[in-house]
Amino acid sequence: MSADHPVLHGMIERLPDLVNRDAALVRRGRWLDLDILIEVGAVPYCVSIAGGRIARLDRGPLLMRSWALAIRGSEEAWQKFWQPFPPPHFHDIFALAKRGQFRIEGDLHPLMANLLYFKEMLAAPRRLAAEVR
Repeated sequence: MSADHPVLHGMIERLPDLVNRDAALVRRGRWLDLDILIEVGAVPYCVSIAGGRIARLDRGPLLMRSWALAIRGSEEAWQKFWQPFPPPHFHDIFALAKRGQFRIEGDLHPLMANLLYFKEMLAAPRRLAAEVR
C-alpha cells in the first residue's frame, strides 16, 4: 500500500466528524485538551482535541508542530485495525504495540487517564468500513 492510499487516509480525515457527532464519546473526553500525532504510514496527522471534540485535524508533514502523545503505525496495521471486525491482535492499540505494529510515544498519562476515550476515538473509522459493506 502506498502513502497515497485514498480510502485509508480518507477514513482518518473524517475522524473529526465521526467523533464530534458522538455525544457519548465527546462527554467521555470532556476534560481532555491536548494535541496528539497519529501517523498512518509515512503521513502524520496532528489532531487537536478540545473538550473531547476534535477541534482540528491537519495532514502533514508538519514542521515544528508539538504534540503530547503520538500513535504511529503502518498503513497495513491501520487498515486491519479499522476493519469492522479486526483480525486477532489488530483489535486494540496495545495489542498492536505489543506486536510491534504500533508505536505509542510521548506523555502516556493523558492516554491512560482517558483510555476509553482514546480507544473509541481511534476505532471510530471502523464505522465507515461497516458502511461500505
